[in-house]
Amino acid sequence: MNDSTVQAAGCVLWRRSPVDGGLEVCLVHRPKYDDWSHPKGKLKRGEDPLAGALREVAEETGYAAEPGAVLPTLRYLANGRPKQVRYWAAEALSGHFTPNTEVDRILWLPLTAARSRLTQPRDRNLVDALTRSFEHR
Repeated sequence: MNDSTVQAAGCVLWRRSPVDGGLEVCLVHRPKYDDWSHPKGKLKRGEDPLAGALREVAEETGYAAEPGAVLPTLRYLANGRPKQVRYWAAEALSGHFTPNTEVDRILWLPLTAARSRLTQPRDRNLVDALTRSFEHR
C-alpha cells in the first residue's frame, strides 16, 4: 500500500427490527453522489480505523454503535486514486437521525432489501459478510 492510498473506514450498522425482530441494516443516502451506501468516511491523520468508523457512523446516522465482527476491507479507485475502506459490523445502540448536508436520508431495511438498494455492487458483499457473521454465532 502506498502513501497515496486514501484510508477510510465504516460500519455495516444493524439492529433488530422493532416489528419482527429480524435483522435490519442502516443505509445512508448521500445527495452529493445520489447513492445509497453504508456509513463510512476518510480517516483523520493518525486516527485509529475503528474509532474513525464509529465516528463516521455517529456523524452520518446520529447513532452510537457497538462494534462487532471485522468485515471485508474494500479496495477500489475513487477519483483516480486508490482507496481502502475497512469495515466492521456494528450494532446500533441509541440515537436519532438528523438530516445534514452529507447525508439527507437513512433507511433501515431487511438484509435482502438493503442488498438490492445499495448503489455499488461491492457494498453488497458486506451485507453477505454480516449475514455470515450471524450464522456463526
